[in-house]
Amino acid sequence: MRHSPFTAVYDACVLYPAPLRDLLVRLGLSGRFRARWSAQIHDEWQRNLLRNRPDLTAMQIERTSGLMDRAIPDALVCGHEHLVAGLDLPDQDDRHVLAAQRQRAQLKAPPIDVDQYLEVLLRQGLVQTTKLLAPYRAIL
Repeated sequence: MRHSPFTAVYDACVLYPAPLRDLLVRLGLSGRFRARWSAQIHDEWQRNLLRNRPDLTAMQIERTSGLMDRAIPDALVCGHEHLVAGLDLPDQDDRHVLAAQRQRAQLKAPPIDVDQYLEVLLRQGLVQTTKLLAPYRAIL
């Protein structure tokens, strides 16, 4: 994997919704930027998800955060407060198209079509990403 000089700290609000969390982890795996989160951020999104989703167990949610930590082993940071002011996010390019292509293909329970997928991203507040992806419907 290629390493970029750019860092993105994922806050709890973007890790809470599963579709957005999945997309962001996949983007972090692309090497276009270094994805980071903290134990406190994990705690916050997990606590909120458990409160709002009684159908989920703490074990299921902890499994998800464990998979995230294993997928991007250097993502879990401590003592990061001094870095906040210096964070800079890279501009997105077409690599997000390839990440979205793999993500939608793995959504099998239930499977979703391209328009449903774009609608999910739009509901997550990813207006610009949805506009960028829409012309690539044929390969998504």
